[in-house]
Amino acid sequence: MPLVLEVIEGDQTLNQICSKYELVPKTVQNWKKVFLANASLAFNIDSAVAEFKDEIKTKEKEVNELHRQLGKRTAELEWAAKKLKSLDYETRKCLIESEPKNIPVTRQCELINFNRSNCYYKSVRCTKDKMELLRAIDRIYTETPFYGYRKVHQQLIEGGYSVGLNRVRNYMNELGLKVIYPTKKVCTTLAHPEHKKYPYLLRDLEVYKPNQVWSTDITYIRLDGGFVYLAAVIDWHSKAILSHKISTTMDSSLVINVLKQALERYGTPEIFNTDQGSQYTSHDHTQLLIDRGIKISMDGKGRATDNIAIERFWRSAKYENIYLSEYTNIKELKAGVTEYIEFYNNKRFHQTLDYKKPMDVYCNLQPQLLLEAA
Repeated sequence: MPLVLEVIEGDQTLNQICSKYELVPKTVQNWKKVFLANASLAFNIDSAVAEFKDEIKTKEKEVNELHRQLGKRTAELEWAAKKLKSLDYETRKCLIESEPKNIPVTRQCELINFNRSNCYYKSVRCTKDKMELLRAIDRIYTETPFYGYRKVHQQLIEGGYSVGLNRVRNYMNELGLKVIYPTKKVCTTLAHPEHKKYPYLLRDLEVYKPNQVWSTDITYIRLDGGFVYLAAVIDWHSKAILSHKISTTMDSSLVINVLKQALERYGTPEIFNTDQGSQYTSHDHTQLLIDRGIKISMDGKGRATDNIAIERFWRSAKYENIYLSEYTNIKELKAGVTEYIEFYNNKRFHQTLDYKKPMDVYCNLQPQLLLEAA
């Protein structure tokens, strides 16, 4: 039960928990489902122990066996590392992989007691012109960390520098400057073949007031230990974020909880728009909307632009906060995202809102009235 509770509490990613207990994600997800289906037994110790006594003993034996195997492997690895460190210089140098897939060069050098500086050619002394160019590249990158080497090159040309595209790319690599841009998108929309799909209701619709249309979506965020998922609800008219939640698993409970949170705080919308993911087409989610008389709208298959309001928010959140902050754990991420949404809702000017702030528009607060109130 402690393992499953760790998953439910969401303070660690699923990958971190699986690594901690040396289990595969599928097994942990199955345990979570079984626990939730029998949650009442978790608080009746006598009943739970009686029902799962044999299973508990079996799991204890498995854990003990895994610990035994782990101890054995640890001893073997320590032996191998000691032998590797005793090899001659040239042999150890040949073992270093310059483009490693799993273990960084720095760590490889530590494991075999090899000086990292010997892996590279000695750098040539920088000329005055090169130093000036490096400073210019670093300045451009600091101002626009989402620029790749092509845009940095164009910025340099406009600034009067005579430099080739390849040299800019090489200098950015030399400085360790990597464009802040998302990697290949993780698919968060997995349709269920047996669930009902609803039509898209927003085409050519004039959205002119708060709570006329809400929409929601899920995006992934990469941490050191794996992926976590951020769900949010946005009001289309004001662009205000009405609720958000971070979870280590992308299931119907995530989207239901974030929807309930928005309904409790801000009332009921006329239309609620989602994609066709199985989380949104599930009976529990659609029934929650139907019971409140909310019209259900769903994006066309493969049409992310149908939910453009939330997609633009994801882009803003990632470029203005997440990519720049480099969060390493869930606790930091939750605090940082909450702080950013507070800024986004109440302090960030929106060009599409005539430079008003989302929550001011949602609450229909006019700048002149705010000044008079102050």
